[in-house]
Amino acid sequence: MDIGSIISFLGTAILLTLIPGPDNLFVLAHSISNGKSSGISTTFGLCTGLLIHITAATLGISAIIYQSALAFAIVKYAGAAYLLYLAYRAFTANDTTLNVEKKGSLSFKSSYKKGVIMNLLNPKVSLFFLAFLPQFINQSYGNITYQMLMYGIIFLIQTLVIFTVISIFSEKVGYLLRKNPIISRKINIIQGSLFTLIGLKIAFSQK
Repeated sequence: MDIGSIISFLGTAILLTLIPGPDNLFVLAHSISNGKSSGISTTFGLCTGLLIHITAATLGISAIIYQSALAFAIVKYAGAAYLLYLAYRAFTANDTTLNVEKKGSLSFKSSYKKGVIMNLLNPKVSLFFLAFLPQFINQSYGNITYQMLMYGIIFLIQTLVIFTVISIFSEKVGYLLRKNPIISRKINIIQGSLFTLIGLKIAFSQK
């Protein structure tokens, strides 16, 4: 692995991470609704899922899922169903005033678990790594498995940094929204709508 390849990979990874997708929208929704602590713990959960996906891609497990239409469909629809369930919980939440202190107390464990489940139930993440990582592999350096794993870790670290920044700024946006009584009553609707959008996007996605 030479420095030029690493810089090229890192630049591409940052651009891909910044493009609106299921994971960063999920962090955005949690941070606006529950504060940066929830967003950051959700980020750790998502990154734990990424680590598993990276390992799976490195070992070739993702290729097996990709070749099995049934396995792919089961994971995909399970992920969509989970997100629609979260959307339902948001839409039917009794607390519509969104008191900052109360929402900020959402446990790290709860947000972390949601992040892990959300990421693991999106089969396209593993397939993404399976297609993306090999593009930067140089066979002349040998040990392809090691190279894929290292690139995966680089991707994971930059994701952790970017999602943490998103969490911090999203909390500020959420605070400003809560200061408006009309908008504050609709935060749950905004969160539920985002979860619905992500769930439907995963449900109707193709390989």
